[in-house]
Amino acid sequence: MRSLHRSATSALFLGLALSAVGGTLGAQQGSGRPNVFFDCDGRNCNSQYYRTEITWVNWVNDQAVSDVHVIMASLTTGAGGREYQLDFIGRGAQSAYVDRVRFQTLPTDTDREELDGLAHTLGLGMARFANSAGYRDLVHLTAPDPESSGQGSRRVVSSQEVDDPWNLWVIRLNGSGNIDGEETRKTERLNGSFNVSRVTPAWKMNYNGNLNYSRQEFDLDDGTFRDARTDWGFTPLVVYSIADHWSIGFQGQVARMTRVNQNFRAELTPAVEFSVFPYEQATRRSLTAFYKIGPAYRDYIQETVYGELDETRWEESIEVEFSQRQTWGDAGVTVVGSHFLHDFERNNLSLRGDIDFRVVRGFSVNARANIAWVNDQIYLSAQGTTDEEALLRLQQRGTDFNYGMSVGFSVQFGSIFNNVVNNRFRGTGEGGFGGGGFGGGGRN
Repeated sequence: MRSLHRSATSALFLGLALSAVGGTLGAQQGSGRPNVFFDCDGRNCNSQYYRTEITWVNWVNDQAVSDVHVIMASLTTGAGGREYQLDFIGRGAQSAYVDRVRFQTLPTDTDREELDGLAHTLGLGMARFANSAGYRDLVHLTAPDPESSGQGSRRVVSSQEVDDPWNLWVIRLNGSGNIDGEETRKTERLNGSFNVSRVTPAWKMNYNGNLNYSRQEFDLDDGTFRDARTDWGFTPLVVYSIADHWSIGFQGQVARMTRVNQNFRAELTPAVEFSVFPYEQATRRSLTAFYKIGPAYRDYIQETVYGELDETRWEESIEVEFSQRQTWGDAGVTVVGSHFLHDFERNNLSLRGDIDFRVVRGFSVNARANIAWVNDQIYLSAQGTTDEEALLRLQQRGTDFNYGMSVGFSVQFGSIFNNVVNNRFRGTGEGGFGGGGFGGGGRN
């Protein structure tokens, strides 16, 4: 069992196990149990699992009829696990109720262990709400024997409690291979990557590397098109926390990127970031300004449209990002501007945003959009791009702008108190045939 990391009550709740008691209530019955609206967008948002494990509340599908609104968000920990923050916000007669619990997973945890721990933490938070709101006889708490070697003895420990031979360093290696094709097409891909990181309250160090090989063949009317390329990269990041709202550091890169005509690229950019809100609040709201400046060297595969085979140019950029997750939904806006110091007309300005907003009970709208004005493609090849390279997006083409947008809505009506979970035929979806017709999909 992992620690709940609640400052005032962690000692009380550590090692507690929940079990449901009381009689079974009807699916439409709203009295006797609190109505819970679960709000999550990210990792482990498995509402079906939590509904199965926690049966002593009414899981409702509409925020407007809930007694408590639960928002779950998470951040990556230095060891590679995640810290989940669960905010419990009362509604209606309980609108003054506000509570927060935290839960940390280990990087070696299985999906089941993570879900079990989150269900336990979620249940404890809802038990606290039920007790505060006057609900009685819903659950009871039992503490396992602390001397036993069972689950009750497992928890996250701090670096001060152990002799860590790795000194907080974490190393990850990944690799994959893929081959697919048909009579007139064949594709081969090999990918590998590594990550080395160390995170402390004052320092954050992250070193990423990747190697990608791809080979493609297509039979066309006028012959066979073949393309083979190898890309690689190494990206270091070092950050130092100088205050609750300020951080300094640098980013670097050494890479080969064939799509943008760069046989070799090297850069080093010092950076500074300011957060309007304390960094600890980043799971619910964030407003940051990030600035960096530095030189970048490029060795080109083909001569560029400006007649260069290699060059070193200084660049600077600033990024302002705002995001928040509230009971009405979530939204975010990011603005990024950059330019070359040798020529301010070679610049790039991009804007992207998203919103998911609950308009009224059972009805929500969402929108995603991005647009960029591009005038900094100094790497473009003077030879241009073939039709095959353009269609397969193997080579970057010149452009003045790019954009994208999506708009959607969601309407739900009918039962809002249905707590029944049915796991049968999960892989088939809930409507229509898959893209492959009969037999076109597989079960998970």
